Amino acid sequence: MHHAEVVGELFRFRVGRREFRQKLDFAQRLESECEEVFFNRQLNVRDDKKHSKAEKRYYVLGRTDSNRHLFIAFTIRNDLIRVISVRDMNDKELEKYYERIKNNPKI
Repeated sequence: MHHAEVVGELFRFRVGRREFRQKLDFAQRLESECEEVFFNRQLNVRDDKKHSKAEKRYYVLGRTDSNRHLFIAFTIRNDLIRVISVRDMNDKELEKYYERIKNNPKI
């Protein structure tokens, strides 16, 4: 399972030229996939009450253009979506995602 924390500070640390490029490529692919989830239909957005302490947080269950199923935790700051974390959906989330689509195909 892939798991990545996407934060603005990610590239301030110089680990080595080769590793830096690999991380940069990975982050660019991940950013692109996150955008796809938000623009694709059949998006399941929910409040993340458990993690909404300092600011309101949400999570989304959605698919990329290549049919990768992602769980994305995010917040909204200054009218922009700020991704907090991204990972592949687990089995329980996949079940909820498809159940919701079945009950409401217009989401």
